Amino acid sequence: MRTTTGWQSSDRSTALRRVPLERRDLRADDLAVRVDFCGVCHSDLHAIHGLTGKATDGLVPGHEFTGTVTAVGPAVTGFAVGDRVAVGTIVDSCGQCPMCAIGQENFCYQRAVSTYGGTDRIDGTETRGGYSREYVLREKFAYHLSAGLDPAAAAPLMCAGITMWEPLRAAGIGPGSRVAVAGLGGLGHLGVKLAVALGAEVTVLSRTPDKAADARALGATDLLLTADDDALKQAFGRFDLILDTIAAPHDFSPLLSLVAFEGTLSILGAPLETTVRIMDLTFGRKNLTSSGTGGTKHTAELLAFCAEKGITADVEVLPSAQVEEALTRLEKGDVRYRFVLDMSDLD
Repeated sequence: MRTTTGWQSSDRSTALRRVPLERRDLRADDLAVRVDFCGVCHSDLHAIHGLTGKATDGLVPGHEFTGTVTAVGPAVTGFAVGDRVAVGTIVDSCGQCPMCAIGQENFCYQRAVSTYGGTDRIDGTETRGGYSREYVLREKFAYHLSAGLDPAAAAPLMCAGITMWEPLRAAGIGPGSRVAVAGLGGLGHLGVKLAVALGAEVTVLSRTPDKAADARALGATDLLLTADDDALKQAFGRFDLILDTIAAPHDFSPLLSLVAFEGTLSILGAPLETTVRIMDLTFGRKNLTSSGTGGTKHTAELLAFCAEKGITADVEVLPSAQVEEALTRLEKGDVRYRFVLDMSDLD
């Protein structure tokens, strides 16, 4: 076994402890990656608090990270020691089902192996995430990171970014499209950047006007106040796609009223309790969808697009020893727009 160091939770506490960790010896198609920067996702908080079905004791979170290849297995052909890489939310899948065949391993019929809190398909051990100094994974689920992308700011692309990218691509968003983003946080700010780069006209939906300047700085042309009934009426049927990134339970009806004929409301913030009135979908033949991160096809496509357009997340980088501070502030919404941990202090 290989040994490394990471940050582990127990008792559903955000006071993570620095502990030694074991990683498997490299299999033939494995990479060992020195984790340089790891994003802090809201789903990490959900997992720590026992809301995702993952075991909470011994949990090592982290599923959006960048780093450097330090060793390769004998069958690896696409990477070499020293390569910059990015790793996302899944690290294995069955490779044989219809979803895997089209590069949508995130929807693997046998259940993809998540980067943390999952079960390794070969030895049955629990996967432990990127809040650590080293990670070992199959070559197929690592991605080359362009030299033009800052590795800290690129880390959130591997979860927040791909979560936005898949519904944008599924809806065929491009020049002339009208997109709205509900919730301007870690997910939403990347949704704005990506939709703008695709050529769409983008509006941010917000309860208050205090994010108007930020919305425009990110490329949005407008901010629509969802607490303003007159503004909502004027925007009826306006948007081809709404990216709903709100994590708290909320009413979908006001958002569905803004969706155009045959348009789509995509639920991406994973609210744990939801209700939908079917007539809200029927009037205008509207679509209600969701998405779970991304597979290899779209993740590679996203990274290439971001390298071309120079898109990364807006991040606040903290030493990994301040992980509790990051989680506590994230829980309060005190971040613009994504925390990223610098793992070098684990050396």
